[in-house]
Amino acid sequence: MTATETMLSMPATDHVPRKYDGPSKAEIIAMRQQYTNPAVFTIYKDPLLIVEGHMQYLWDETGRRYLDCLAGIVTIGIGHEHPKYVKRVQEQVATLNHATTIYLHPNFPLLAKKLASKMPKGLDVTYFTNSGTEANELAVAMARLHTGNSDIIALRHAYHGNSATAMGLTGLNTWKFALEHGGRVHHALNPDPYRSPFSGKAEEISHLAANDVRDIIRTATPGKVAAFICEPVQGAGGVTHGAPNYLGEVYGHVRAAGGLCIADEVQTGFGRTGNHYWGFENFGVVPDFVTMAKSLGNGAPIGAVTTRMDIAKSLAGTTHFNTFGGNPVSMAAGLAVLDIIDEDGLQANCKARGAEFRAGLEKLRRSYSVIGDVRGMGLMLGIELVTDHATREPAKGQTVDILEATREAGLLIAKGGLDGNVLRVKPPMCITAADVEFALDVLDRSFAAVSA
Repeated sequence: MTATETMLSMPATDHVPRKYDGPSKAEIIAMRQQYTNPAVFTIYKDPLLIVEGHMQYLWDETGRRYLDCLAGIVTIGIGHEHPKYVKRVQEQVATLNHATTIYLHPNFPLLAKKLASKMPKGLDVTYFTNSGTEANELAVAMARLHTGNSDIIALRHAYHGNSATAMGLTGLNTWKFALEHGGRVHHALNPDPYRSPFSGKAEEISHLAANDVRDIIRTATPGKVAAFICEPVQGAGGVTHGAPNYLGEVYGHVRAAGGLCIADEVQTGFGRTGNHYWGFENFGVVPDFVTMAKSLGNGAPIGAVTTRMDIAKSLAGTTHFNTFGGNPVSMAAGLAVLDIIDEDGLQANCKARGAEFRAGLEKLRRSYSVIGDVRGMGLMLGIELVTDHATREPAKGQTVDILEATREAGLLIAKGGLDGNVLRVKPPMCITAADVEFALDVLDRSFAAVSA
């Protein structure tokens, strides 16, 4: 890029946002500071007020448009306020807003049946929850009940939620409080080849990381475990994943110890990785549980655990109930999402746009020394920033500077990783080739400005 090149304009849209007439940004900030928990945070120096969305775009209170390449933290899969989605959810809200599972309603089993059609054979029984945190906690509970074992193995850098159990599964100190949590959870080495303590090709690093799971079973547990839980591609942990051999080897070690395997698809599911509908399919394995949330509801509060009937029966030993787990509005949202993914060809779009994005990011990596690694699958991409390629020292300050620069140019992304030095690029699955070109141009200019 040269200084004389014209900056690309954001692709045109026919959507005209409504004029905002609500509280001012200053008033909202003041209310948050006085009345909401101080743990709630924003990510920019000048907090961004978002008041409207349409497909891959968001608008602030002034009417300025942004290209959303975070998707509500990987939650908006089909697009903000997709017309078909809005119509079906509105129709359900107007008909029946709430009924618990102690009564019959068609949406509840219809969504479970639809999910079963997307799964490998045998994974066909679903329990719905309110969130991914709840889904992961429930999967762990069922695994312990079914196996009679207690120990769980998770990965370093993993993120699985904020409840007591889920916090224990999480392998990031930045997401943990000094509280009792988890109970008999062991964290294995991350198979990410970029920061692995092992050397060699990615396959060898994954083999050695899988052996670490085997060694944890032999040394830190009674030799029997309840489950292994893993995001096929880590989200908050920095978009890391192992080589294709990793999950197959780990699943073998875990099952030999009497354990079950949980695929946390909260961020990777529903076609986002491009080549497959589920993230675990990229690694040629079939888990015993699939947990999901986020894109399943496209913003509606919903999570789910899909498993086999023999495992699901372990939960029937006593009364278990979730007030909102079969909410007809959330179920309608989920049904609309699954239909739209197919109708709009969004998995194929993730593959095509993801390839374009990845190629552009690799070009940037060769141009800017601050970029240490580019990784991910489909439209789940990460850019790790370092101050030195030899030591791989995290470039924390530059990461924040890039976030601010891209926001100023109309592009919304985020950061993650243990050191907060990985840029997270995870847009709605409906973005276009022109959107990708614009985003890459903004990133190019932002890196140039920060590197100057």
